[in-house]
Amino acid sequence: IAMASIAISPTDKALSLLLASFKNLYLTRDPATPPVSQLALPTATVTGTNTITSHLSTLIPLFKNTVYSDLERAEIEQWLTLSAASPIPESTFDTLNENLKFRTTLLGEKFSVADVVVYARVKDVVAKWSDEEMTGQQGRRYVVRWVDFLQNSPALGLQVPEEEKVKIHADKVVFHMKPEEEPKKEKKPAAGTAVDERKKAGAAAVEAAKEAGNKVKDAVGAAVATATRKKTEKKQKLKREPAPPKEEPVISPSQIDLRVGHILYCRPHPNADSLFVSTIAMGDDPTSSVITSHSEITDLPDDVKAKFNPLPTVRTVCSGLNGLVPIEEMQNRKVIVVANLKPVTIRGIKSAAMVLAASPAPPPGEELSHKKGFVELVAPTEGAVAGEKVFFESYQGTPEAQLNPKKKIFEQIQPGFKTTEDRAMVFDRARAGWIGDAQKGKAPGDAIARLVTEKGGVCKAPTLKGAVIS
Repeated sequence: IAMASIAISPTDKALSLLLASFKNLYLTRDPATPPVSQLALPTATVTGTNTITSHLSTLIPLFKNTVYSDLERAEIEQWLTLSAASPIPESTFDTLNENLKFRTTLLGEKFSVADVVVYARVKDVVAKWSDEEMTGQQGRRYVVRWVDFLQNSPALGLQVPEEEKVKIHADKVVFHMKPEEEPKKEKKPAAGTAVDERKKAGAAAVEAAKEAGNKVKDAVGAAVATATRKKTEKKQKLKREPAPPKEEPVISPSQIDLRVGHILYCRPHPNADSLFVSTIAMGDDPTSSVITSHSEITDLPDDVKAKFNPLPTVRTVCSGLNGLVPIEEMQNRKVIVVANLKPVTIRGIKSAAMVLAASPAPPPGEELSHKKGFVELVAPTEGAVAGEKVFFESYQGTPEAQLNPKKKIFEQIQPGFKTTEDRAMVFDRARAGWIGDAQKGKAPGDAIARLVTEKGGVCKAPTLKGAVIS
């Protein structure tokens, strides 16, 4: 950002750490200390840590050159929002600890700007935890592990002075082991009688040994005969057949719940310049946990209420299309939605689906740095109704109720989404990498399968050919 200046609030630890750790951002530091951090751009002034962080992440090579899926971008926004509260609620620490149970970073393995911001915001709190709070039976040991990893990772390169790092003491890890009772000791005999007692015991032991020896000889003969008979019987028994091998889980595009969605109304996100918030009907059951209650919808214009009376069941959906698609084109139109992603809260608004959009494919070699400049919404054929099932030909099946984010099912399928020369949306196995040995664990199907509605209509982009879809 040429000729931009930044003024950081005295309490803004996140931006202070970002600027200290990542140089050459073409920013001048304004000595002013406003109550809320400000980034002065040539055309506008941006305020607030999270908004400024999003701008800076496009300048920092580590984050700029990392490809994030739409789901991962939503997770980044979620963690920036959750950690912004002051003080950070205990429930947020619990959520953070659970999220990091099987992850190295907030996203799993990829570094993101959210790692830096959340670390800066929780570091001082974690440093004050007791040994019990860190590594006790109910401690948040996964948060501690993540903090220690970030502050010492050369790959991330955080510039945290040694004296300001959270001190992790391996020798102070708390273990909760069930205590065992000490075995009771037998009383020793009196000194005056000990010798006599030992002599008597020795004589008795000799006689007992002679008698036991005779018994052992007889028992050994019988045991040998019995063992020989059992071995013979065992050999004669049929061998158990080996258990059938466990079937590997199969990944298929049919696991994604693709539907026709009807955008009833769209507005800009109040807390994020790049996002739209849409009210979308997609045929949900009124008892579904992902719909938005009509009592929660307070911003629908009167003409929209009149046009869609009675109001159908709807979901609230955030999409990063502000500035890419005119808001006029987001009103009263049919789209294709992914309806079984795990809902996420983005800048304070719960988003319960994803709208599919096509954009020109980046030039070869520029995939990492490419920024979208033109986007078109994928649309069903005329006459399609909200909630109508959409699927890829030759991959029909029952969608998952909700995709498990940890299994990365959508992320393994979405790279194969594209448009053909006739603008049809298809799933391309080769583009998704489902070829050769990589086909193992993948559902069989056509090499290129069109996305169609239940009535047979082909879903298309308005003009884009050879486009990528996300």
